Amino acid sequence: MKKVTGIGGIFFKCKDSGAQREWYRNHLGIDANEYGFTFKWRHDDDVQEVGYSQWSPFKADTEYFSPSEQPFMINYRVDDLDALLTELASEGIEQVGERVIEENGKFAWVLDPEGNKIELWEPVPSKDDPYL
Repeated sequence: MKKVTGIGGIFFKCKDSGAQREWYRNHLGIDANEYGFTFKWRHDDDVQEVGYSQWSPFKADTEYFSPSEQPFMINYRVDDLDALLTELASEGIEQVGERVIEENGKFAWVLDPEGNKIELWEPVPSKDDPYL
């Protein structure tokens, strides 16, 4: 079973997320809105299928990365979230919080050995994704 198929997003805390977005817009051309910026791309094995990776600066006091104390979180795209969670549980890796189903896919979280929170995302097919 394929586990991780790509990077779904990079999320990081910052003191002033608005100023960060403005700096990246002005100097690097990343025209982010309040949720960040979506980098779109095509799948190697199916060029009709569109994928994307999200870049998002978060406010420094966000609880979204909890219980991790780290100022970042990486979202990994996966093929089969439920099967992966079952496999991880059999390996002694506990899920953090409840699995969530949203309009663009399924999400769950685990911690790595150093306490970094990892977001796992099984996206819906691009034709069904409201963000594309």
